[in-house]
Amino acid sequence: MSTADGGAGPTRSRAATEETSGARRDRQRPPAPEPLPHPVVDNHCHLDIADGDWLDTADAIAAAAAVGVPRIVQIGCDLPGARWAVAAAAEHDALVAGVALHPNEAPRLAEAGRLDEALAEIEQLARAHDKVRAVGETGLDTFRTGEDGRAAQEESFRRHIDLAKRLDKTLVIHDRDAHDDVLRIVDSEGAPERWVMHCFSGDEAFARRCLDRGAFLSFAGTMTFKNAQPLRDALAVTPRDRVLVETDAPYLTPTPWRGRPNASYLVPHTVRAMAEVLQADLEELCRAIDANTERAFGGPW
Repeated sequence: MSTADGGAGPTRSRAATEETSGARRDRQRPPAPEPLPHPVVDNHCHLDIADGDWLDTADAIAAAAAVGVPRIVQIGCDLPGARWAVAAAAEHDALVAGVALHPNEAPRLAEAGRLDEALAEIEQLARAHDKVRAVGETGLDTFRTGEDGRAAQEESFRRHIDLAKRLDKTLVIHDRDAHDDVLRIVDSEGAPERWVMHCFSGDEAFARRCLDRGAFLSFAGTMTFKNAQPLRDALAVTPRDRVLVETDAPYLTPTPWRGRPNASYLVPHTVRAMAEVLQADLEELCRAIDANTERAFGGPW
């Protein structure tokens, strides 16, 4: 198991954080793309999860900065990850943090009788440092969690929404196969001032429903995939002042490197694909994404 520089703590392997099919993957790290003409922020990354030819934290930050991605939002989505995110953000000027219990983590904790205890620690971590800018990723996931775990998911989601509002943090939402229920709960609880649909996965109609409620929509490498026309349609109707970009690294590597390990330095591939969809000048789009991320996550760092 690798160890991040600076004492933030041990990383975990990608295989330890997901269900795997056993298929062999090409785990060679892709080459760096051409730098962007203006900096943007990778607003959702998991630097604590190692995959293949892993870059340690300092090297990952440097590689991203070299291609125009000088800042990263490090997301912790279980207690070890949240602790790691706070420590890493405190150590590295380029990072801010988000802390939460992933929706697939909540049922496991509830079954063990530890959900209340874990949520209390998430609140402590959210208060721990001014560089903790977000509560997330939280939300709903009906792809990996069955009916027996959905009540715990919903309870956890509602309590994260409350925490984001009480602490004036940005809410970062994970939504997998749960569009209607995510918006039902957001409507029921009331959205915080700033909230982000992480790795937006809906179509044009769902994008409009989120935008009508004030969300920022964050697009990942998935929008570059050949079969992702609904995502590109959603991007096309997203106002220029609501669009964000992310990696969700080490997952969701953009075309042409789909299946290889992802990292923040590959953001330029996604941004260039976004500019094509929007028929936008690349530098103007980068400037918009940069400004939007500062608004979405509470200013510069």
